[in-house]
Amino acid sequence: MSETPAVTVDIARLSTGDADFEARLETLLAWEGVSDADVQARVDEILFAVRSRGDAALIEFTNRFDRLSVSTMGELTLDAERLERAFTDLPEEQREALAHAAERIRLYHERQKPSSWSYVEADGTVLGQQVMPLDRAGIYVPGGKAAYPSSVLMNAIPAHVAGVREIVMVVPTPDGVVNELVLAAAHLAGVDHVFTVGGAQAVAALAYGTESVPRVDKIVGPGNIFVATAKRAVFGQVGIDMIAGPSEILVVSDGGTDPDWLAMDLFSQAEHDEDAQALLVSWDARHLAEVEAAIARLLPTLDRETIVRESLSRRGALIHCRDRDEAVALANRIAPEHLELSVADPEALLPQIRHAGAIFMGRYTAEALGDYCAGPNHVLPTSGTARFSSPLGVYDFQKRSSIIHCSERGAATLGRVASVLARGESLTAHARSAEYRGTPEA
Repeated sequence: MSETPAVTVDIARLSTGDADFEARLETLLAWEGVSDADVQARVDEILFAVRSRGDAALIEFTNRFDRLSVSTMGELTLDAERLERAFTDLPEEQREALAHAAERIRLYHERQKPSSWSYVEADGTVLGQQVMPLDRAGIYVPGGKAAYPSSVLMNAIPAHVAGVREIVMVVPTPDGVVNELVLAAAHLAGVDHVFTVGGAQAVAALAYGTESVPRVDKIVGPGNIFVATAKRAVFGQVGIDMIAGPSEILVVSDGGTDPDWLAMDLFSQAEHDEDAQALLVSWDARHLAEVEAAIARLLPTLDRETIVRESLSRRGALIHCRDRDEAVALANRIAPEHLELSVADPEALLPQIRHAGAIFMGRYTAEALGDYCAGPNHVLPTSGTARFSSPLGVYDFQKRSSIIHCSERGAATLGRVASVLARGESLTAHARSAEYRGTPEA
């Protein structure tokens, strides 16, 4: 079989030994996800309109932006029967794959469920924590250029496992095109309400509620810059998961993995969009050259070649470092969304990895498996936020309340301590409130 002819590919080559390495790396990693003033102004207008006029504004914006012609919210609402029919009518192979992925995701997230707890002190005082689910969660699912049934599973299943009472999904359908896989996934994931609306107007409807769309307690799910800007604007009225940036992958390779495999791993994230980032770090210079050759040879075979080529040119890089320790240090500095440890002994490196959204261990674990069916959530912190953030999970759909139940003796003891501290802060009502519950011991 003849090989696809190689073509040149524009991807940065960096070396930690270069004098300008730090500056080049900073430029490569720089990403500003904050919208400009024009986008912010347009989003503010949409939020105000939906908050003020409810369904009428939601219908108006949906008709304008999604090129529809509807007059009632009933035309933008899908019931449980419609979702079930979407699942039943899928080709058997797709139906089985979707169900298999859903079950794996569910089983993984069942293990995340935290429990309420308490303990009793010697004087009978009880302290603890009560864990409760949110009442209602909103799931934003992208439409338009791409539709992601996997996002439905990854966002809705943890909410369902957490015990959320109602799950409301919004998904745009530009030109009236509905993705049946997305609806089938909503059926499997236990979504209660689906509205075919999107953009900032959908975020506003979830945050404030309209005559038809219930107000939610938290909004999760990815979207474009208008969705991200709207989520940031309504934070405080509702909770949000994160402000997600472009998809990222960082591969650390010891030189022993097939270059074609690694090239395709890089492509798998670069094909998301032109701003996605694909990086490979190795201390084996020959291996880096082999991966670069594989990229050039395989790139023309991709359906989304133009997007991948642009992504690699803008934000991709092959980075040569001195040794394994320096590669680990780079991984922690970059704090990638997806980190592949494509090395002979990934377990030896794992304790040194402090910052990463998801860690893919060994030569046979392609990042793409995590996107769809491995089980862990694919909603991950991007743009270096893995330094302080975690993957979406059951805990994001629950809240914790502290429990304090003082015995009479406990109230007297704690009252004495609280009284001293409150008077030190000149808050005498605090002090007297604590003192009233029991006479401080002499």
